[in-house]
Amino acid sequence: MLNLTLKQLRYFEALARHGHFGRAAETCAISQPALSMQIREMEEVLGSDLFERGARQVRLTGFGAALLPRVRDILRSVDELGDMARVARGALSGRLRIGVIPTIAPYLLPAIIARLTEANPSLDLHLRETITPKLIAELVEGRLDTAIVALPVSEPALMEVELFSEDFVLVRPGADAEKPVPDREMLREMRLLLLEEGHCFRDQALSFCHAGGVAPRELLDGSSLSTLVQMVGAGIGVTLIPEMAVAVETRSAQVAVARFNGAQPSRRIGMVWRRTSPLTRPLMDVAEVVRAVGLAQRAGETLAARRGVEPLFPG
Repeated sequence: MLNLTLKQLRYFEALARHGHFGRAAETCAISQPALSMQIREMEEVLGSDLFERGARQVRLTGFGAALLPRVRDILRSVDELGDMARVARGALSGRLRIGVIPTIAPYLLPAIIARLTEANPSLDLHLRETITPKLIAELVEGRLDTAIVALPVSEPALMEVELFSEDFVLVRPGADAEKPVPDREMLREMRLLLLEEGHCFRDQALSFCHAGGVAPRELLDGSSLSTLVQMVGAGIGVTLIPEMAVAVETRSAQVAVARFNGAQPSRRIGMVWRRTSPLTRPLMDVAEVVRAVGLAQRAGETLAARRGVEPLFPG
């Protein structure tokens, strides 16, 4: 029988993920020499090297690469034992790891965190903001419990729960406020500012502009919605942003915001988690909180527009 510990397995997985002893040790909250010693002991027990050690980076050996998915399965199963115990106690408590894409996080997270922690004082939230492909990988590997993303993600191992939908709006320089709202054909001839590759929002915006199979004439990339809106305010081009971002991103920029005529570009927001997760029942409760926050914000923005607080959405 192999005398391996769960700590060693976690250290091995962290080092495989980071490819660097220092970063892996920091993640595991131990010293680098202690991590190195545990990995060496694990290699001695297994009778084979797990890593190729370089001056600046370590790489998995063939044996280490073959071992990694099995180790992740073990760690995920152990974590799920703890999740089962939490569900049996009835209350949503302890650590909950939530991932959120960048085009949602700044606009919904504050209200979501406030509602969840108020209703569940013993809940320990761990939040991760990154692009969808990374969130999906971390969910499948067991490093996240759930993620708030744009649907669909089309990952068989994950359950998808749709929460609400929202439209995209056009942001253009303030001087263009009185001009007719461009249609798709006109938009293809304009300088369109979009998020850089990897963001699902970029793909969703492009799918609207691509109707008919024709791509926009000129594209410029930005790293955040805030950057895109500020570039529009400087007269560089136009962009699309989700409704939930309007109040935050346009308050300090000289821009005009308008809805498109006819078909509206939109996205579906939902939560995803592993189909095998014991946390399905409490995660459904979390999903209802996210749904309520999203719908409340959307209703508030619509009411503000109707009252004329901001002339954002001319009919």
